[in-house]
Amino acid sequence: MEKPKIYLGCDHGGYTLKALLIDYLIGQDYEVQDFGCHSEDIVRYPYYAEKVVKAVRSVPSARGVLLCTTGIGMSIFANKFKGIRAALCTTSYQARMTAAHNNSNILCFGGRCIGLYEAQDMLHTWLTTPYEGGRHDISLGLIQSAEDINFSAKEWEGMGSHEP
Repeated sequence: MEKPKIYLGCDHGGYTLKALLIDYLIGQDYEVQDFGCHSEDIVRYPYYAEKVVKAVRSVPSARGVLLCTTGIGMSIFANKFKGIRAALCTTSYQARMTAAHNNSNILCFGGRCIGLYEAQDMLHTWLTTPYEGGRHDISLGLIQSAEDINFSAKEWEGMGSHEP
């Protein structure tokens, strides 16, 4: 299986874990792109989530990893975009199932909720578990239908001049 490009983004609450996961991914021969943030200074997570979402949407084979203090805010924000299936995981079982059944394209972590080894295990599991398709295609089709109805034709114009 060819390894996908991995885009990462975080806020201050996910900065430390993100930096460690980047080292892990590079050690596993993944190509990574870090969209920030680049310190523990307090920032607003939507700015960084937006960058990862746009990158994942532009490269269908790519995957994204988003981290904030709990992972909740990142997952909520990312799932506001058509075609994004972001999953907040706290166990390897969840990571395996979201890859196999939901074909998720962004994995979210709480930087202050899980440890490095847990995150590495979940990330490895998620990246190496293939989507099963079959009966799960029906559910993904229903999700896509809901997106087609609920998302307007006009794309969100982004954060504009407020972006850091």
